[in-house]
Amino acid sequence: MNNFQGKKILLSLTGSIAAYKAAFLLRLFIKAGADVKVIMSQSATKFISPLTMSTLSKHPVVTDISSDDNWNNHVDLGLWADMMIVAPATANTIGKMANGICDNIVLAVYLSAKCPVFFAPAMDLDMWIHPSTQNNIQKLLSYGNIMIPVGTGELASGLVGAGRMQEPEEILSFISEYVSKEQDLVGKTVLITAGPTYEPIDPVRFIGNRSSGKMGVALAMEAERRGAKVNLILGPSKLQLNSSKVKVTRVGTAQEMYESTKSQFKTADIIIFAAAVADYRPQEVADQKIKKKSKEMSIQLEKTVDIAASLGEIKRKNQLTIGFALETNNESANAQKKLKKKNFDMIVLNSLQDKGAGFNVDTNKIKIFDRKGGFEDYDLKSKQAVAQDIFDHLREIFL
Repeated sequence: MNNFQGKKILLSLTGSIAAYKAAFLLRLFIKAGADVKVIMSQSATKFISPLTMSTLSKHPVVTDISSDDNWNNHVDLGLWADMMIVAPATANTIGKMANGICDNIVLAVYLSAKCPVFFAPAMDLDMWIHPSTQNNIQKLLSYGNIMIPVGTGELASGLVGAGRMQEPEEILSFISEYVSKEQDLVGKTVLITAGPTYEPIDPVRFIGNRSSGKMGVALAMEAERRGAKVNLILGPSKLQLNSSKVKVTRVGTAQEMYESTKSQFKTADIIIFAAAVADYRPQEVADQKIKKKSKEMSIQLEKTVDIAASLGEIKRKNQLTIGFALETNNESANAQKKLKKKNFDMIVLNSLQDKGAGFNVDTNKIKIFDRKGGFEDYDLKSKQAVAQDIFDHLREIFL
């Protein structure tokens, strides 16, 4: 299991009889080369001793926000970890994670974590199948968390069915496979355009759109997490990346985005056109602020360069290009036309008819079409989770 060599894992226990399995899971991670720190809710300490976990991990175990007049910095713990694993994750904990309730150290760290978060549900059959539990799980998945599938067998109540926390060996195998997928872009260079463009009218006014760049930034972070060399060309956006590994080129206009994208296009293996580029710009830009003189004002516009179509004409056979289509009507038909017209390998469709999708929000609802005739329709998810879906589809079809 060399996928864990040198990995920093935050193993998080909550109050379930299945907590005893965490000791075995901890030993497996350590044998696989991971550095593991343990945090436990107060409820978890009733099922397994912090001393046991501390002895096995060779790190102090944190069970509360403060201890011995010291504050345990939950933010630092979240930033330290390469991955956080909540195992066991009770119905109570899942509900709190899904709804942002923070009343113990595990939840405080979860809400601060910047790394992938896995959770291994552990509960009785009736609790597992209850609609509220399933709704909470769907919320967690929509935030980009990864669920370790439950096991089936004899439960603490004596019932037989689904709801068991998966066995430690199965958890290790599941996460190992996930980590392997995370590295599916090693050796690849990914070029991404993101954000709006601003086309100046005069020194203080411009033509633009409501794009925030959040989807493109999420794609850049996901590509970096999967091992790619990432170049992000970002239009006027307030966003800052939490990674020094992603090379960011800031641009303002469509022409600047085109020139920057073209200069980096030949060396890229995968190109994602996620920016909302202006289709038109003013023919003339005033040197001074235009003063209000009459009731009406006309601005003559001219087309900007179609970046994706232009570069699609010079695409090499071994390059993959992905486009985005934001539509308001005839969505699927328009997206598939754009797929062919711009020589894309995949196109990601957003519809402004879908609540929670579109510009300047943290969620998105997409459909993916590919040139091999593939089609996938996804639920509303966080943009981080959507980025994972896009790269998963790319891997399954083309890599």
